Amino acid sequence: MAENKPITKNVDWMVVLIYIACLGIGWVNIYAAVYNPEVNMSMFDLGNNAGKQLMWIGTAALLIICILVIDYKFYETFSFIIYAVIVFLLVVVLFAGSNINGSRSWIKFGAFSLQPAEFSKLAISLAISKYLSDPAISLTRKLKDYYPIMGIIALPAFLILLSNETGSMLVFASFAIVLYREGMPGFIPAIGMVTAALLIITLLFVKWYIAGVIIVIAGLAIWLMPVMTRRRGGLWATIIIAFVMIGIVFGVDFFMNNVLQKHQRGRIMVLLDPDSDPRGIGWNVIQSKIAIGSGGFAGKGFLQGTQTKFDFVPEQSTDFIFCTVGEEHGFIGSAIVVVLFVSLIARLVVLAERQRSRFARVYGYCVAGIIFFHFMVNIGMTIGLMPVIGIPLPFFSYGGSSLWSFSILLFVFLKIDAQRPFTLSRG
Repeated sequence: MAENKPITKNVDWMVVLIYIACLGIGWVNIYAAVYNPEVNMSMFDLGNNAGKQLMWIGTAALLIICILVIDYKFYETFSFIIYAVIVFLLVVVLFAGSNINGSRSWIKFGAFSLQPAEFSKLAISLAISKYLSDPAISLTRKLKDYYPIMGIIALPAFLILLSNETGSMLVFASFAIVLYREGMPGFIPAIGMVTAALLIITLLFVKWYIAGVIIVIAGLAIWLMPVMTRRRGGLWATIIIAFVMIGIVFGVDFFMNNVLQKHQRGRIMVLLDPDSDPRGIGWNVIQSKIAIGSGGFAGKGFLQGTQTKFDFVPEQSTDFIFCTVGEEHGFIGSAIVVVLFVSLIARLVVLAERQRSRFARVYGYCVAGIIFFHFMVNIGMTIGLMPVIGIPLPFFSYGGSSLWSFSILLFVFLKIDAQRPFTLSRG
């Protein structure tokens, strides 16, 4: 019989301390990002982003208390209901949402704004975990078991895409980590990575050359293939794969010109050639790299960042908050941030692996995967290794919806993990 014990007895304090450290460092750097030496600014003034972020931190603390008070079984029992509520909000935002920065993804309540897309990560994580908690579900042997998962992810993704919030939708790629852990064959994510690499190569080189290389490689593979393998379908499989790859190569132009929007095409081209539009789309990345590089080993010092002070980097308190860390605290400060995130993700994986129930394990991997994706892409785009897709750095970037969603996502798992010694195994 499951017994509900006090959360303070079994909470994983290592995760909590990392969370608090991230909040504190993030808050200080938000203040540095918006600091104006000509104005007497306080970190506690609600008139600037630092003061507002402190308010979001306080409300996040109240949400955490609520999460820890609620019975841990609530999150599994009502997983699909929570998913349905978030999907409903994503539909509402399409008709009654406010347009901010070109994205119709916000619901406004007076001065307060809520972005349902941020909470879709929580909803999908709970729904996938609930679905996979069924012992009859097997991602190794049954193709049909993938269809509900694809639907769970695709519905919010489609609604978010309609609201022009592409960055939030791309985060759902992190669920591939969870599915791979639960038995998805390795060739599926491999196909995704090969496709992405092929798209990039196609943008860099002449298409006919690439098609020719594919044909040559396929021909060599068939020539070196054992006779028995050819008879068992290896010949036709190789030919079909080659034709699909050639189709991708010649389909890139259609994808770039008819699927992606102009600013999205520009971000991809800037990633491949940062100097292609230095005063336009490439401005953010160029100034970001200048800011981080100028910090050197130890940084310029707190509130001494010139790139920050003169607003060279747009969105520096939100998507590009890592620039402030790099400029003012240098390699040392940047390394501390990276170590914090690596430690957090590694600890979440350890906690996920020790869970007795499949629901808890899957949910733990969802949390770790989402944080890893945000961490990798956000820092990658500030140093020019990833396209600028506008996703925040968890617990660091300014924003109430982002902070709330990540805090809820994390502490729901800590609540479930705290009850682990008192729960029965369910698969």
